[in-house]
Amino acid sequence: MSLVDQFLTIRKYTESICEPLQTEDYVVQPIEDVSPPKWHLGHTTWFFETFILKPHGVNYQEYNPDYNFVFNSYYETVGARVIRTDRGNLSRPSVNEIYQYRHYVDEAMSSLLSETITDEVMELLILGFNHEQQHQELLLTDIKYILGNNPLFPVYSSDWIEHEEIQIQPDRIAVAEGVYEIGYAGSDFCFDNELNRHKVYLNDFEINATLETNGTYLDFIKAGGYSDFNYWHAEGWDWVKKNGIKAPMYWHDIDGAWFNYTYAGLLPLNMLHPVTHISYYEAYAFASWKGMRLPTEFEWEVAAKQFGWGKRWEWTESAYLPYPGFSKAPGAIGEYNGKFMVNQKVLRGASVATPKDHGRITYRNFFHPHLRWQFTGIRLAK
Repeated sequence: MSLVDQFLTIRKYTESICEPLQTEDYVVQPIEDVSPPKWHLGHTTWFFETFILKPHGVNYQEYNPDYNFVFNSYYETVGARVIRTDRGNLSRPSVNEIYQYRHYVDEAMSSLLSETITDEVMELLILGFNHEQQHQELLLTDIKYILGNNPLFPVYSSDWIEHEEIQIQPDRIAVAEGVYEIGYAGSDFCFDNELNRHKVYLNDFEINATLETNGTYLDFIKAGGYSDFNYWHAEGWDWVKKNGIKAPMYWHDIDGAWFNYTYAGLLPLNMLHPVTHISYYEAYAFASWKGMRLPTEFEWEVAAKQFGWGKRWEWTESAYLPYPGFSKAPGAIGEYNGKFMVNQKVLRGASVATPKDHGRITYRNFFHPHLRWQFTGIRLAK
């Protein structure tokens, strides 16, 4: 596949995610962590325009100078920007205008990529591919939050499968004490937070072969898990009380029966589906109730060769920190990971919303402990 075809395939998939939406759905921002779908469409386009076309395109004319302010996400080096909480206030530019912007940039990128490009542009292009694919995952989960908090619980797509039943395996996987190598070792693309490869010492441990299900989590709820402070970190217990948390996100107790909002609408809770949309606080409390714990990210990486993963982001007990020898790339491109390596927990694996070629065993996702709008789940260790 040519570079132009690779570029257009990725770009078209982003737009296909938005096909089921009504125009009004594109603008909603229910919470700070969820961006309006039209902002994702504009921001991913701005990335290619800002980092490739403007510095490397021959005679490229910027589409709209105001868009640098509107669609810059967090790059201080690039200039001022609309703050994250105000993205939902952007009634303009319109959805149609943003699609016109995408078309304009796609044409310019296709022209650029039809010629021989430098190694520097190739490196930026591959980063841009992966950046857009990250936003495809965010788009899917942001759309679910937008529709899942609509009182009518509208259907996004009945064809989009987000859950598969788990055949629970009672045996645990045992990993022997020893020194293991952690981090990305290949020559293909990886994010800078997967580097550098280094050694860690691990004690003996065991890890479950399967994720926890809705059924096992419902047992936790029925046992009073959300009303017993003994299972929770103090910060997590404060979060439960302050926010009135009683179940995972998208669970609804209707006349004594549990339902779950999905892309197909509100459906009866399936006890064999993997529990999802769980915060770190909840994952920790559940593990405590079970007399177990969450694995560290290093235990997860070592053991993951022996179990199936990729349907849920799995909380670990590891703080999001740089690996030994980590260094930020110069300029705006290097801003991303380094500035966020504080007060967050690492999640490993991938989810049903993650593009398939992002499923690296070394991939490090990271979120604040209270967040749960992503497809997050639980795997226990001992």
